[in-house]
Amino acid sequence: MEAGLDVRDGRILGIVPARWRSVRLPGKPLIDVGGRPLIEWVWRRVSAFSVLDACLIATDAEEIAETCRAFGARVEMTSPEHGSGTDRVAEVAGRGNWAGYETIVNVQGDEPLIDESHVAAAIEQLGGGADIGTVATPIRDPAAYSDPSVVKVTRRSTGAALYFSRAPIPFRRDGPPDVETLDSGLWLRHVGVYAFRREALLRWVALPAHPLEEAERLEQLRPLAAGLVIGVGVVDSAERGVDIGADIGRVAARLLTMEKEKEQLTQAPEAKP
Repeated sequence: MEAGLDVRDGRILGIVPARWRSVRLPGKPLIDVGGRPLIEWVWRRVSAFSVLDACLIATDAEEIAETCRAFGARVEMTSPEHGSGTDRVAEVAGRGNWAGYETIVNVQGDEPLIDESHVAAAIEQLGGGADIGTVATPIRDPAAYSDPSVVKVTRRSTGAALYFSRAPIPFRRDGPPDVETLDSGLWLRHVGVYAFRREALLRWVALPAHPLEEAERLEQLRPLAAGLVIGVGVVDSAERGVDIGADIGRVAARLLTMEKEKEQLTQAPEAKP
C-alpha cells in the first residue's frame, strides 16, 4: 500500500451492522434505551457524521429493518448466516450500487456513544498506509485491565496493532498496574470501529478463521495473523457501548443527558453584540 494515500480520493461509506442473534442480548438492536431502540440512537449519531459520504444499516432481520426504515434509515438486507459484523459489512460493500466507495467504515450497532473523532481517527490510519484502521483509548481503571469483556490492544512502534486480547496485556510482571502506571498510555482499550480499504475488507472475509481468533473470540486477529496492517489511532477517551444488560441503564442515562444538553444549547438566547 502506498503511504500517504488520500482516502478522500474515493468516497467513504459508513455501515452499521445490526443482527438479531446476539449471544448476550438477543434482539439487541431493538432493546429500549431511554425511550428509543438502541439502533436508532446509533443511527442518529452516525448519520450526522460529516466524515462519511453515505451511511446505511445492514441487518439480517426484517423486524430490525422495519424499525430502521420507520425512523428514516437506509437499510440493506443481508444473509442470516454471517458469523460476524465484518462479513455483513463486506456483503453490502460488494454490491454494485456501493462500488464507488473505496473506504468502508464499520460502526458497530451497539455503540450509540461513538464520537465522530473516533471514526476520523480510524480513517486517518489508512492515509498512513495501513490496510485497516481502528481506534484505542487509554485504560484508566484497574478493574478494566483484568475484565475479559474489555478488549485490549498493544501496538508496534509504528502505531500498527501488535496483538488484541481479552487478557490483561501487556502483562506487568511486578503486579497489576495502578492508576498512576496506567496513565502512561501503554495500556489501551480497543474501541470497536473499523475503517477498511475496500480490497482489505474483501480479503479479510475471504480468509479462513484463525486459531487465535477462535481462542480469543476476536475476529480482528484473523487479518492480523494473515499479515494485514491494522493501524491503531489513540484517542483521549471513549465511552463504552451496550455489551451486556447491565450497560443499558448507564448508556441510557448518558444519552438522555446529552440530549438535554443539546436542547439547552439550541434554546439558549444569542448573545447581544
